[in-house]
Amino acid sequence: MNRARTAAFDPQALLEEARAANDGLTDFGDPSFRAGLDVLCRALDGQAQLSATGTALMRQKLVTQLGNRLRVEDWFARHPEIAREEIAPPLVIVGLPRTGTTKLHRLLSRDPRFWWMAFWESQFPVPFTDESLERPIARIAAGHELCAMMTQAMPRLLAIHPMDAEEADEEVMLMEHSFLSAFNAYADVPDYERWLETQDQAPAYRYLRRMLQFLQWQKRHRGIEAQRWLLKAPHHLLRMDVLLRVFPGAQVILTHREPEECVPSLASFIHTLWRIYSERADPQRAGRSWSALMRRALEHTLRVRDRPEFAGQFLDVEFRDTISCPMEVAERIYRFIGWPLPDSTRAAMRSWLAQDEKTHVGGHDYRAQDYGLSQEQLRRDFAAYRARHFARSA
Repeated sequence: MNRARTAAFDPQALLEEARAANDGLTDFGDPSFRAGLDVLCRALDGQAQLSATGTALMRQKLVTQLGNRLRVEDWFARHPEIAREEIAPPLVIVGLPRTGTTKLHRLLSRDPRFWWMAFWESQFPVPFTDESLERPIARIAAGHELCAMMTQAMPRLLAIHPMDAEEADEEVMLMEHSFLSAFNAYADVPDYERWLETQDQAPAYRYLRRMLQFLQWQKRHRGIEAQRWLLKAPHHLLRMDVLLRVFPGAQVILTHREPEECVPSLASFIHTLWRIYSERADPQRAGRSWSALMRRALEHTLRVRDRPEFAGQFLDVEFRDTISCPMEVAERIYRFIGWPLPDSTRAAMRSWLAQDEKTHVGGHDYRAQDYGLSQEQLRRDFAAYRARHFARSA
């Protein structure tokens, strides 16, 4: 018997636990998730070196996601109109982490013409049994509790990534339900990461579309009407071809910053997340593996971006501009998507920018060498990207 599979992460045991916790529901939907779950469980048992607390948290996370799959299929079965929700071509913010994507995402979310997903929706996308579609008060409260727990467990998170249950957040957390997603952000699972890069990512993006239909349908029940989704996730960098295939006509905002500035910051963020689940998280492993991953991701997106069929679907935005003149960046984005920018939306954006300045907590201190990185290595590894986007300022 394989002893690793008798430890904490046995796929069949997780599936059975999810069924038992969800009224005996049995339909998990598209079975393509099973392969990812199997590989992930092997890596979590064999490589991740999770602490006892981290093991319990990760098991709870996986069982919850499996339970969500059961509940999602149950809602679709009982309300077939959900599957008829039309998803217009989204506007997608993509770039290396730490390049201003969160700031842009939350700035643009002030426009009521955009659908967007709050953090609480990413964690609790399925209505609780004791709440109505119109008033998801319990899920919002649970989102606040989860944010508080995460920041208490790892206070550095607030200085790295602003946590707010009711602000726009990354749809990659919906994609995790496919088990074809960035679980290497939570733990050091190189076998899973290597396996993931060899897989067809279409099932993950089709499941994202399904989840967006479900959230959109729920929003309509809350009286929220919009025109298109505003998405944001660095995760898409390595899967840009699939994103544009599953969401034809999507427009992409590509954010840019010198890799020597943002990659060490990303390494610090990943190591902080790893430490939630493991007391033995290796900062140099975090830095080197994610630096290599981001290099491959950028190379992929730039190749896709250069294909003739996607001409005109990308807009470049510099990090320094997002920080120094965000409203000018917003104006450029609205010209790119062909929307007017009403005075009321401008006012809402300026108000949010003023409030956002007050929420920044402390500084984010890190040194590249602590994560196995150096300025010379980063300039060398990202040379082609830097030559393309930063030649004028070099």
